[in-house]
Amino acid sequence: MSKPTKYVYTFAEGDRDMAALLGGKGAGLAEMTRIGLPVPPGFTVTTDACKVYLATGEEPPELGIEAAQALAGLERAMGRALGAPDDPLLVSVRSGARFSMPGMMETILDIGLNDRSVTGLAKASGQERFAWDSYRRLIQMFGHTVMGVDGDLFEQAIAAHKAHDADLDTAELARLTEEFKAIIRKETGEDFPQDPAEQLSRAIRAVFDSWNTERARVYRHREHIPEDLGTAVNVQAMVFGNLGHDSGTGVTFTRDPATGERGMYGDYLPDAQGEDVVAGVRDALPLSELKTLDPRSYVELGDHLRTLESHYRDLCDVEFTVERGKLWILQTRVGKRTAEAAFRIAHDLREEGTITDDEALVRVDGAELTRLMFPRFDVQSADRPLAHGVPASPGAAVGAVVFDSAEAVRRAATGERVVLVRRETTPDDLPGMIAAQAVLTSRGGKTSHAAVVARGMGKVCVCGAEALTVDPAGRLFTTEAGVVVREGDTVSVDGTAGTVHLGELPLTASDVGRALESGTSTGPLTEAVLGALAHADAVRRLEVRANADTPEDAVRARALGAQGIGLCRTEHMFLGERRALVEAMILARDDTDREQALAALLPLQREDFTGILAAMDALPVTIRLIDPPLHEFLPDRTELAVRIARTEHPDPHDVELLAAVERMHEQNPMLGLRGVRLGLAVPGLMAMQVRAIAEAVVRRLRDGGTPRAEIMIPLVGTVEELRLARAETERVLAEVTKETGVALDCPIGTMIELPRAALIADRIATAADFFSFGTNDLTQTTWGLSRDDAEASFFPLYLDKGVFEVSPFDSIDQEGVGRLVELAVEAGRTVNARLETGVCGEHGGDPASIHFFDRAGLDYVSCSPFRIPAARLEAGRAALTETAGASDSR
Repeated sequence: MSKPTKYVYTFAEGDRDMAALLGGKGAGLAEMTRIGLPVPPGFTVTTDACKVYLATGEEPPELGIEAAQALAGLERAMGRALGAPDDPLLVSVRSGARFSMPGMMETILDIGLNDRSVTGLAKASGQERFAWDSYRRLIQMFGHTVMGVDGDLFEQAIAAHKAHDADLDTAELARLTEEFKAIIRKETGEDFPQDPAEQLSRAIRAVFDSWNTERARVYRHREHIPEDLGTAVNVQAMVFGNLGHDSGTGVTFTRDPATGERGMYGDYLPDAQGEDVVAGVRDALPLSELKTLDPRSYVELGDHLRTLESHYRDLCDVEFTVERGKLWILQTRVGKRTAEAAFRIAHDLREEGTITDDEALVRVDGAELTRLMFPRFDVQSADRPLAHGVPASPGAAVGAVVFDSAEAVRRAATGERVVLVRRETTPDDLPGMIAAQAVLTSRGGKTSHAAVVARGMGKVCVCGAEALTVDPAGRLFTTEAGVVVREGDTVSVDGTAGTVHLGELPLTASDVGRALESGTSTGPLTEAVLGALAHADAVRRLEVRANADTPEDAVRARALGAQGIGLCRTEHMFLGERRALVEAMILARDDTDREQALAALLPLQREDFTGILAAMDALPVTIRLIDPPLHEFLPDRTELAVRIARTEHPDPHDVELLAAVERMHEQNPMLGLRGVRLGLAVPGLMAMQVRAIAEAVVRRLRDGGTPRAEIMIPLVGTVEELRLARAETERVLAEVTKETGVALDCPIGTMIELPRAALIADRIATAADFFSFGTNDLTQTTWGLSRDDAEASFFPLYLDKGVFEVSPFDSIDQEGVGRLVELAVEAGRTVNARLETGVCGEHGGDPASIHFFDRAGLDYVSCSPFRIPAARLEAGRAALTETAGASDSR
């Protein structure tokens, strides 16, 4: 008989390994309770209960009984009853999903207050204003979150009294509380509930419901968090930071989440509740101020932070409250951090002996490394910023100023770069934050909503730029110097320096980019990056090669760590001034004319290949024979026809060109005369390219080099095509060997980019020395999609509706396209045990795809030069166990 499901756990019953059931927050509270930190007691309603509720619309029948039992235990522990009229126990109700979703779901504080217990709270605390402030907060939060009242109605009521709620006295707060109740009654037709038990049960349901709010769905989609996890709910005894000068609240990190530097970093607000810090509506003090305001709490907090970092072996994000000199720890989680901080923290913890080399590597990723390689602003000493703020999330971003989320989304959809400017952000601003290049706020610090969310998304962010007066209604902001910046004006936001500048600043290469090319460290960050890459190179199985078509690209790729070239596209060598020679080949009236055109192209191609082989000396260079349809090298059909029609005596060459264009026109050229078909159909074309490769190899050998050219036949669908192409290739190689007396050893393989080729890979492998998967076209032909058309038409809809979690052109479709890759590798190696396999589509630089290719047993991935460092890093991470040192919270 199976054990009945348990839906409620007290903090004393759980631990950090139960994050899937208790959520990240609940598991953290349980773990801190277990190791003896001062945590206000409480209990967690599990994600299982949420899943039942979301599936059926009703809580599990057992939940009510279990919650009542847990509440009774909490009341005994606190010596007070929920909502008692004399000295009430109050509780908070907070969401807590397995993965951190800052601000995306709901929180309700001060559950248990009503018209009677507010008086008891005033007497017990000795502070009448505090009691009425707590009551109005409950009604405001409950009314909006649980009862669905427009939050602006409450804000308007506050504004009608004074500019800010902190300015209201006791009598005004009491009147405001009655006004709030009247608003609820008017908007909903029901009264604010006076029964504490009803408040609690409805608050729990509201948190369950918040899992499916639009902002929560948007956040999960962006962060690739599964939709079916549900959220836990944490019910915790309230402690109060708004009881006077000896009380306060704060958020702190065990290290700087922006830079990774060691030390306590955070914000503190005296005489305030935690939501005030996170919302950024009041300007917080640096955490160091607590050392002066309350030295004992400051020292105690430092001790707890060291305990937590040692226990979790990572950066910890901690919320705390000081209630009349008593320190309480309210939450901990492994903190979100910038890319810079991720590398520095992992490096420093490894240096300190806290984590291993492998764990340090698992804690950073290729996407973070790519962000660090982005250019930064080239700011001269004469540049005067509009304002300084808190450098909350580093980087450089330029865009047009917008003042609300909807406008950011609208403009970004047209391709415009925007900067979202707000006094402070709220969870409802998430779509605009995603759309924007940067976020700029006039309020808040490193722990405000804007800072935390921007860091998690890798967005540039400057918070707390107090010199800016933001006027959303007027669609402008004004600086202290009187400069007015209106919506649509361009600004540059420097998230590293914490500055904002008018206009578009010039960019310069990043320190990390320079260090990667030179291999020389210039400071703590570059030392951390180079150290991580060195360990990745030591443990990875996959080689990383480059997609490069010029000697310059090859030189840069090698400097960035490429172990060869996985794709050299020869068609890119036919552009520019060489296009005329291609036209001559296409327009050739007979074999003699065609041979003359090919003979003119031969030395040019030979020079190209010689330079690339020299740049990659001793490393493999896979050269793909011409792949796209030849008509792509001819003028546009419509433009040429219009030019001829408008000319009284058209140029005979134009007339001849148009005839060729008409003759070669195809309805669907991607599936037409291209690839191996083109090589077999156009006499001499394949032979010219192979000869150019062979003669380049001979030249490099005679110059003392070690060339390793590999010849790739594209777009094969049958083994017969490959055999014909291979025979022609071998014939030309033999000719050059005979002419020069130099023996040539050039492996001949094929690009697998058609589903049929993948399915008959065992037959194709009998004529191939290697397979290179062209996953761009393999994705198009497997899905029946045109990349250029689909991504611009219905892909946004599919992504929004969850048909795709991510575009299959950005990250490999493991179930479909990936399965074809696996089948082809397995089948090919059954007949050719020495068959080399790699991937040269854009997926070769995608982190998630690299992990798949490692599991599939490929030998290498190939990607653009800029993506090589990230691919090296991910190949190393893929070689390690996926869970070693990884944190669910990040």
